[in-house]
Amino acid sequence: MLYYLAQAILDLTHGTEWETHFSFLRLFRYLTFRGAGAAATALLLSLWLGPRFINWLKRIRFSQQYQDKAEEHGIERAADGGKRGVPTMGGLMIVLVMDLTTLLWAQWNTLILLTLLAALVMCGLGFYDDHAKITRQNNKGAAANVKLWIQGVLALFIAVYLWATPATHSLISEVRVPFYKFPVLVGAAGALVGMLLTVLAIVGASNAVNLTDGLDGLAIGCTVIVSFVLLIMTYVAGRPDFAQYLQVPYVRGAGELTVFMAALMGAGLGFLWFNCYPARVFMGDTGSLALGGVIGIVAVLIHQPLVLVIAGGVFVMEAGSVMLQTGWFKFTRARHGQGRRIFLMAPLHHHFQKLGWHETQVVTRFYILGVLFAVLALSTLKIR
Repeated sequence: MLYYLAQAILDLTHGTEWETHFSFLRLFRYLTFRGAGAAATALLLSLWLGPRFINWLKRIRFSQQYQDKAEEHGIERAADGGKRGVPTMGGLMIVLVMDLTTLLWAQWNTLILLTLLAALVMCGLGFYDDHAKITRQNNKGAAANVKLWIQGVLALFIAVYLWATPATHSLISEVRVPFYKFPVLVGAAGALVGMLLTVLAIVGASNAVNLTDGLDGLAIGCTVIVSFVLLIMTYVAGRPDFAQYLQVPYVRGAGELTVFMAALMGAGLGFLWFNCYPARVFMGDTGSLALGGVIGIVAVLIHQPLVLVIAGGVFVMEAGSVMLQTGWFKFTRARHGQGRRIFLMAPLHHHFQKLGWHETQVVTRFYILGVLFAVLALSTLKIR
């Protein structure tokens, strides 16, 4: 919106005596300026809106008054000040700030609108899940198969849309892998595998972030780290000169996703201010499903879904621990009559709590791992 307003003023004053007075508006043509503006706006808006939003959630009693899964499995919360009574659905604020800031600072193109629409759908799904938990006052929200169906349909719609649109057809029909500069699959086989990867990236990222959201500040902090990686990659993918030099796919319009990722980072950091230990608000599934979904979508839109596996290594570890634990338990129960566990508790962050790590130790050390994964992911830009 600001870009279009600035451009309109520049066009109106062109060739007049007012032209020099409004020449500073040319800054809005620069992606870096608008990205910085989006990050600052989202951060400041989150910090201003946070206390008001938390009080509003308390007034309408959108809070957790029941035992979460960690408490049910013997992890004591009382020493940490307890989690009950803390407002949830804070993801509403993240998505609201992120979307409004993006609309304010970005040029509106198909990639931006597709991402914003997907964020709203995922946010709505998470809201339904959180509302079910609050209404029933237990940790059983929407049925898992319902969530997977909605996520899968959305992801498949995006995959088919990108494949059917000439400008984005190659995002699906060409399959690329990290550390290699040429497509490994093209044509019909590439399209089939590309659609599968798209669905897995979006659904997998959404659920992985959701599983990671179990400790104060863990999910949102790791999301901000991954968002920084995608911010760099969207900027490179949107610049034909950078993309050619680094031999990565150039995607027309992807540069505007840099503004979106900057807005996500700003909104995420603003939310972390209130979500860090001891948390004053939780994002809930409203936030985790939406944030995971959009980072998966952005990775697809810049032709880097497999790089997301590296950048989101913490999320992969968390989701992987749940799949391994569940699979091994079912296998050993069928084979030996009694289920056995690999970890003391899954997701992985609760395993370390069971080992005696304090919540803040787990979060900080996972942040460190997240940074290491981010550096490795960024190295794929150069090592090819």
